[in-house]
Amino acid sequence: MSHDDGPAERHRAPDGVPDDVVEAVGGVTAAFEVIEHARGMLYAFHRLVGRADKELGEALDQLEAAGHGDLADELRAEIVGRNVLDGRWTFQVVEEFDDGYYRAFGDAEAHVREALLAGRRHVFEAQLKESERTHGRPGHEARPAKDG
Repeated sequence: MSHDDGPAERHRAPDGVPDDVVEAVGGVTAAFEVIEHARGMLYAFHRLVGRADKELGEALDQLEAAGHGDLADELRAEIVGRNVLDGRWTFQVVEEFDDGYYRAFGDAEAHVREALLAGRRHVFEAQLKESERTHGRPGHEARPAKDG
């Protein structure tokens, strides 16, 4: 394989790093990618709860306008602006997750890559791509033409 027909240097394992290490580091990164997905879902939860709270407030305004002010007031006092967890709105849940578990996991993943692959990202995936793509076939290039 010519240098131009393989992964960019930033996606190649440093000299002397065996494939089993590359695969293990890839596994750590894959686990962190699951956390990234979970984080996205947490942010979606944050947005959805906020939207539901706003929509409930609007519906309660309509209920009040329809002559049911006492019921609307009861629900406003009980539900609108209520904590979703003990002492927390969703923004506080997101911040606690980001500042704690998410940051620790991300730092650990970066530490493993730095210690074993000189900080390079997606080395395992680049190796997988090399084993799966059809060399020389259009649409199966190792990297974009402008990528070194």
